[in-house]
Amino acid sequence: MVLTAFALAGCSTTGGRKALVGSEADLGPPVVIYVVKRRWHTDIGFNASDIPSPLAAVRSNLPAAHYVLFGFGDRHYLVNKNRSIAGLLGALWPGQGVVLVTGLAGTPEAAFGDDGVIRLTLSTGQARRLEEFIWNTLRSAGGVAEVLGAGPYDNSYYYASSVGYSGLNTCNTWTAQALQAAGLPVRSFGVEFSGQVWRQIRTIKREQTSLR
Repeated sequence: MVLTAFALAGCSTTGGRKALVGSEADLGPPVVIYVVKRRWHTDIGFNASDIPSPLAAVRSNLPAAHYVLFGFGDRHYLVNKNRSIAGLLGALWPGQGVVLVTGLAGTPEAAFGDDGVIRLTLSTGQARRLEEFIWNTLRSAGGVAEVLGAGPYDNSYYYASSVGYSGLNTCNTWTAQALQAAGLPVRSFGVEFSGQVWRQIRTIKREQTSLR
C-alpha cells in the first residue's frame, strides 16, 4: 500500500483509434515531442522554440532552456514536502494538483538516457491541441500562470494547477489524457502507473516508425 502511494505521489475516457498524423490540413511542419519516464513519473516535453503563446510564457523563467518538460503531480506531497508515511497515503485522496516545469539545456536523452525518452512526431494541429491541454492544466489569472516556487532540480519551477490530483488521476493519467487530447490513440481511463502509459507510447512509436 505504501509503495503504491509513493508511486502515485511521485508523479477519463477511452479514446478511439485515430490517425497518427492529424487529419486536419496543417500548414506548419511536423512537431517532435518527448515523453520522459522518471521511474514512477512521466513528463511531456517540447523543443522550447516549438511552444507557442500563451504556454510560451513559462520560458521567461527558463531563458537558457532548449527543451521544456511538463509533469503533473500532487501539490501537498511535492511542494509542501510532506514525505511522511501519512503524506504518501494522503496522495491517494483528492487534493490540489501542481505542474512541474523543467528546462533542459541538453537533450532529454542526455538527461534521462535513451531508454527513458520516446520521441513522437505530431502534426501541427495535434501539437497545438496538446499544448492547449497543458495550458488549461495550469491555473492562471489574467492569462498568467501562477508560480508557486522553485522545483527540485536546477531550472525547474512548480506552477499551480486548475486540475485536482488523486489516486485515480495521477501524473501518468494526466500524461495519457494529454496525448489523448492531441488525438493519439491512447487510453487514459484506469491509467495510474508509468508502465501503463509507457507501453502505449512505445506502440505508437513503433507504428510511426513503420510508416516512414
